[in-house]
Amino acid sequence: MAVDYALISIITPAYCSEKTIMDTIRSVREQTYPHWEMIIVDDASTDGTRSLLEKESARDSRIRPVFLEKNRGAAFARNAALERATGRYLAFLDSDDRWKPKKLENQLRFMEMHHYAFTFTGYELIDSEGNLLNKIISAPAHVTYKGMLKNTIVGCLTVMIDREQTGDFRMPDLRARQDLATWLSLLKKGTVAYGLDETLAEYRISGKESVSGNKWKAARKTWFVYRHIEHIPLIPSCWYFVNYAFHALIKRLISI
Repeated sequence: MAVDYALISIITPAYCSEKTIMDTIRSVREQTYPHWEMIIVDDASTDGTRSLLEKESARDSRIRPVFLEKNRGAAFARNAALERATGRYLAFLDSDDRWKPKKLENQLRFMEMHHYAFTFTGYELIDSEGNLLNKIISAPAHVTYKGMLKNTIVGCLTVMIDREQTGDFRMPDLRARQDLATWLSLLKKGTVAYGLDETLAEYRISGKESVSGNKWKAARKTWFVYRHIEHIPLIPSCWYFVNYAFHALIKRLISI
């Protein structure tokens, strides 16, 4: 009897990523769980990213590039990938980050064992050259809607979602913090994000585009999500923001 393996769709936005995209793809190819498709949406790159993706897709049919004619931002690119995803499970990986070889295998087992709809894992930091910095962000046991408002601990590169349980979804068209807004929209419905406290991903802290690298802009966008996406009143928003800022400072100290 044939075994029905779950397909995992990997959602990857890319923009001018020729220096890092091969490292990212290599980390996916080295996964011990082979049943995946990697949908890489090139957001009108002006470097050699497109050429690399064309070569890699010819080499491995599981890599499915999409080429946008106009730069639209990471949210639009991720949504373009989500529209084309065919897997039950969705995983997110940016074009300058990496996974450990057992990331998909261990996380999928964790989800199937407990019937979880939304999970995330621990991750560690790497520099612009891909060198490990021996600094780890651990995953708490679980995060609820209110917990996410106070602590944006969930790393996008570690998230895996069972859309058979959550239903299809799209990210709001924001230039930053679209991942936070998406996780909040799922958790607001009563879903809980469960953490697998294994270090299964590597987050590149240097070379990020300025939108994500600028801490002040990130804070402003977080406030925007509170007030204009979640429509949280002023006083509770202030409370959540103080907690967010505290935890962001802790993560910043870890990365120094």
